[in-house]
Amino acid sequence: MSDTELKNIALLIDADNTTPEGIDPVLTVMAELGQVNIRRAYGNFAKDNLKKWGDLTNKFGIRPQQQFDVSKGKNATDMAMTIDAIDLLYQGKVDGFGVMTSDSDFTPLVTRLRQDGIVVYGFGEAKTPQAFKSVCTRFIDIKQLIANYAADKAGDRKSEKQNTSSAGAVDEDLVELITAAYSEAKRDEQGYAKLQQVGQIAGNRSSFDVRNYGFKSLSDLFGTLDNFSVDRRSDNQVYVKRLR
Repeated sequence: MSDTELKNIALLIDADNTTPEGIDPVLTVMAELGQVNIRRAYGNFAKDNLKKWGDLTNKFGIRPQQQFDVSKGKNATDMAMTIDAIDLLYQGKVDGFGVMTSDSDFTPLVTRLRQDGIVVYGFGEAKTPQAFKSVCTRFIDIKQLIANYAADKAGDRKSEKQNTSSAGAVDEDLVELITAAYSEAKRDEQGYAKLQQVGQIAGNRSSFDVRNYGFKSLSDLFGTLDNFSVDRRSDNQVYVKRLR
């Protein structure tokens, strides 16, 4: 892919409501969308609990946006981050956003970005309110992402046994979602549907991401489900079929 084909992506970080440990794995995920040319972190970096961001801003080319606490109980960080996001939207030069936060106050912002067809990946803790998770194109549990990334760097690739163990975290809601997506997908005479299409349908209905369940890909997840068969064909496409 040439530089002219790369999408321009913005990563906006609510430093008050996320962990600096997630920067490296988040940037790795954001590379799926394009080149993260805009990297900004918002917060009052004079506070002791945000001092860890100091070294990281230089290491990862993040521009710190200092926001002093002008009034008790008021969050200037949220307002500044929202204004910048809307400015970037109207400049028309950003193709996608990453938003690192566990704060549901950003739900209206993400909703607005999505209305213009902008892809928005959310990164927050599992406790993040469902309202924010739902409006993101993808929402990824940042603690699970950090754990997966650390395991990969240590060379601890998931074995079949580990993947089976991870499948225990797949809840009924997720099984229902992917089963419904399979039912809506176009199937061949043998009952197989393209995994890519199943994933697209599921993604349109929910902000889920397989990395939240310890998997690297949708095919890995389907491979652990007893009620689905996975077929990797010579056309380099993966197909899935519901068995029962």
